[in-house]
Amino acid sequence: MSAIRVIAVNVFRESVRDKVLYNLVFFAILLMGASYLLGQLTAGQDVKIIKDLGLAATSIFGLFIAVFIGIGLVSKEVERRSIYSLLSKPIERYQLVVGKYLGLTLTLAVNLTVMAVALYVVLWYMAWVAGPAAAAAWDAPALDPALLKAIALTFVELAIVTAVALFFSTFSTPMLSAALTFGLFVAGRFSADLRNFNDVVDAPAAAFLAKALYWALPNLGPFDVRAQVVHGQPVTAGYMLLTSAYGLLYIAALIVAAVAVFSRRDFK
Repeated sequence: MSAIRVIAVNVFRESVRDKVLYNLVFFAILLMGASYLLGQLTAGQDVKIIKDLGLAATSIFGLFIAVFIGIGLVSKEVERRSIYSLLSKPIERYQLVVGKYLGLTLTLAVNLTVMAVALYVVLWYMAWVAGPAAAAAWDAPALDPALLKAIALTFVELAIVTAVALFFSTFSTPMLSAALTFGLFVAGRFSADLRNFNDVVDAPAAAFLAKALYWALPNLGPFDVRAQVVHGQPVTAGYMLLTSAYGLLYIAALIVAAVAVFSRRDFK
């Protein structure tokens, strides 16, 4: 476990020093600030717009962090040939894969925390400017704790995307890994439509393939509760636990698959 911890900390430090990471977080925070200006153009909907754009920015820029750093976790070591020095040390291959994954998820957690704080600062300023009379007409308070539920599920979703990127990086090039990861993310967001594909086309083979893809692809739709939170609808603890459990199981399966592929690679 000590080797995994050391690798995870090193990945976190390298990610923090990455200028691309700072740029992504900066633009995400800038978008949250700009959402305040956009909110002023729509009377009565300002807080909803700020929440919606803030949560969307957290998800989108978190996705870029997960993909563009995740695809290089293993492939970068191979391209720089530093993989030989790493494997010559008393480190098992599974420790390298798990450590790099945990390091990037730690990076994601820190950056999502920064973006969440920035969103709450914008909302606090909005509530302070609007006053209690305007706040009484809102569906949910500006500093609604339910926003944290949406951000938590976003983190689990991005953790799945990170595991997908790590899996592809164990055997593919960075560009192809990025394309496959983005494609799988889009397919995962709309995978629920595959379940009813047989109602759209009258082709048993295509329906069977769609059903198989539905069960194989990650179902990322349930992790997006932005609409419910923005409109003040409840997100129950049971829903949070069930959705998070599904995400953790899918992550575990991807990590096992990544370890299996990486353990069989020949770097000679």
